[in-house]
Amino acid sequence: MLDSATLNTVTRNAWSLSFGSGVDEAERTPATVLHDEPHRQLRRYGPVADRPVLLVPPLAAPASCYDHRPGQSLVAHLIANGRTPYVVDYGTMSYADRALGFEHWIDDIVPDAILRVSEQHDGSPVDVIGWSLGGTLSLLTCAAHPELPIRAIAAVGTPIDYRRIPAIAPLRAIGKITGDRPLTAATRILGGLPAPLVQLTYRASALQRELTKPWFIARNLHDTETLARMDAIDQFMAEMPGYPGRFFDQVCRQLILRNALNTGRVRFGSHTIELADISAPVLAVGGTTDVIAPIAAVERITSVATGTTVRFESAPGSHFGLLAGPEARETTWAHIEEFFQSATR
Repeated sequence: MLDSATLNTVTRNAWSLSFGSGVDEAERTPATVLHDEPHRQLRRYGPVADRPVLLVPPLAAPASCYDHRPGQSLVAHLIANGRTPYVVDYGTMSYADRALGFEHWIDDIVPDAILRVSEQHDGSPVDVIGWSLGGTLSLLTCAAHPELPIRAIAAVGTPIDYRRIPAIAPLRAIGKITGDRPLTAATRILGGLPAPLVQLTYRASALQRELTKPWFIARNLHDTETLARMDAIDQFMAEMPGYPGRFFDQVCRQLILRNALNTGRVRFGSHTIELADISAPVLAVGGTTDVIAPIAAVERITSVATGTTVRFESAPGSHFGLLAGPEARETTWAHIEEFFQSATR
């Protein structure tokens, strides 16, 4: 039988999940907007200190991925370690953005953010952290623009060899016969992959979690912290924006079907980028239970980024858990801090 305190907790949590705004409202680290244009808002967290770090999000994920919740915020961790974190926020995507592709990020948005961060620190080189496709953008930007003041890059959950991702094997098999049209026909009409579809796809990648969620809630109604972590994940997925049409087409054609990153060479429009041209030291971190970017898909960077030193580490966690899970502080974040301390350029 439950005591009165536990019963009150169970009742409060059940009400919050069913009728309230959730168990735990998001608490974001205070930030200062330094530059604000469409798809490139630049924010600084905390006061200006030494060692600037630019956080590069993937598309179709909110920039809050780096500032998830208390105790699971890479932003707060970086500040506590004497670094100055910045984030470039792309905002939402609409039909009007359908022509935006990889080139807009690699040749414009990400380089612009790096230069602005460097200027805030009297021209000092910038460390870069990219999660998922944010890591892809970071690596390709460095390869395409060796003149940029990038000191080191940490790519977290960033797949290189897409053949090693079992979840997309059926798409690759169909694509060998039909090309990219079955994957991209609808997005060309819609101008991209709408946010609701992105959110549905992410939930589908964690199908067991979704199916067992009611039982999980029932078993943990007395545990506010456990429910708060679950609730924060749900809120994170609900904030996921969509993909621009051209960008999604390029993901399907170049990364999924042609597996171009695995060859070390990728072409966007008239621009060919060689991963061997990456000159900044690279850390790649793969998650042991990541089904979106399995370890074998991530580790391939050690073979294709041949122009620099590349370090690979594994850490426990799913795709997002690798970046912001309860164990990230002792694993992924520790690897990043150690790497940045040892990296030289």
